[in-house]
Amino acid sequence: MARKRKHSAEFIAKVAVAAVKEVHTMSELASQFGVHPTQIHKWKRRLLDGAVELFGRPGESRQRDENEAAELYEQIGRLKMELEWLKKKAAVFG
Repeated sequence: MARKRKHSAEFIAKVAVAAVKEVHTMSELASQFGVHPTQIHKWKRRLLDGAVELFGRPGESRQRDENEAAELYEQIGRLKMELEWLKKKAAVFG
């Protein structure tokens, strides 16, 4: 079974930035930092995906989170109503 190491945020950022620079191949970076190339790809993707939020408009991310939360609360409400309806119907048959 593979062992899991906990890398610091600084280390992950350092490796991800090196991967974004594309000065060295993934194999070279993996040897240099002692990390599997697949892990470097994942960290690079996280860095690039996070850059959009970093340079987005202030409050835009928060507004999106609030909208998602509102949708989820709405869905919870619908599901609770369906559950209560099903309980009532099940009581009739049970």
